[in-house]
Amino acid sequence: MAVDNGDFVRVNFTGKIKETDEVFDTTYDEIAQEAGIFDENKTYKAIPIVVGGNHLLPAIEEAIKGLEAGETKHVEVDSDNAFGPRDPKLIQLVPMKEFKKQGMNPFPGMRITSEGANGKILTVNGGRVKVDFNHELAGKDLIYDVEVTEIIDDEAEKIKSMIELHYSNPNVDIDKTEIDIVDGVANIKLDEMAKFDQQSYMDITFARFRIAKDIWDNIDEITKVNFVDEFEKREESDDEEEDE
Repeated sequence: MAVDNGDFVRVNFTGKIKETDEVFDTTYDEIAQEAGIFDENKTYKAIPIVVGGNHLLPAIEEAIKGLEAGETKHVEVDSDNAFGPRDPKLIQLVPMKEFKKQGMNPFPGMRITSEGANGKILTVNGGRVKVDFNHELAGKDLIYDVEVTEIIDDEAEKIKSMIELHYSNPNVDIDKTEIDIVDGVANIKLDEMAKFDQQSYMDITFARFRIAKDIWDNIDEITKVNFVDEFEKREESDDEEEDE
């Protein structure tokens, strides 16, 4: 079966800057280590996406349509269809005192977040700091080598794949997630470890919304998604009662 719009698939990829052949992202740990971008907090494996769901660059999702599981494709994406052109207006001078208020000592190359925007400090000159708020890949043509490793057919597995994509909790075992689909309603009971998540309530709620939206947008028979949180009274054993 060839990949089509709305399909749930798993893909491996390596992204490079066309001009320099520099690797900036990959799902392969060996390539990440060779490129010097290995992150020990990241799991390197094929990632689940919905084709057309804007989980990867639209140009990549469009390019893999028609592929079969196990097939690969070399994709070139110009800057306009990648992360856009560089905008000079996004290079700003920020007074040093603003950094001092936050207890920060800025230096060239330092990355910061301001009002939800990510930036990179270019220069520090006296009382002014030049910060570039352009995306780090803005203005660059990119190349991707993409492999479709799996086309997911089972409805429950499709739902699990979206949990895997949006709910980044390494302590949660996706295989222990229970999915029950009845009369257009998907009931999701996450692994017990999800109850001990340290993320903020807002982050968890947003992750659940993204999971639900991808499900009802791309699985026709599902119109509602419930996340089931159960807390069951624990019965004390005879040994525990004797210890008391």
